[in-house]
Amino acid sequence: MEGSNPNNNPRIIVIQKLYGYYLNKSSNIEIQKHRYKKFIKDTISGTIEREELLLENLKTILQKEFNPERTDLILKLMILSATYELMFSHKTPVNVIVSEYVKISDFFLESAHKGYLNAVLDKISQNLRKDN
Repeated sequence: MEGSNPNNNPRIIVIQKLYGYYLNKSSNIEIQKHRYKKFIKDTISGTIEREELLLENLKTILQKEFNPERTDLILKLMILSATYELMFSHKTPVNVIVSEYVKISDFFLESAHKGYLNAVLDKISQNLRKDN
């Protein structure tokens, strides 16, 4: 799901659009023409619309490992959107979702947070998708 340009990666676009939305919730989210426009739109709107459900599941699964109020916004949005995909994008294999978010974390996070993201997404995926 990616081209040679990292800005063309659909998950990078998802995180950028979510970040813009959470900084200014009254703004309109516009998605440019893209090969994966439906995926991008569905992931953004699903993450926003189901934020409360996603946070409840994260609280149950991660307990003290994740505090949304104290977590950096970019990291929180990556965890939320990945959790959305794990819960609602059943056609996408778990390892693809986890590896894609870890891969794009280079674009947004310091290396110390990358390991945390990987560990958190592994734990979430093991709890949400026991069949994989």
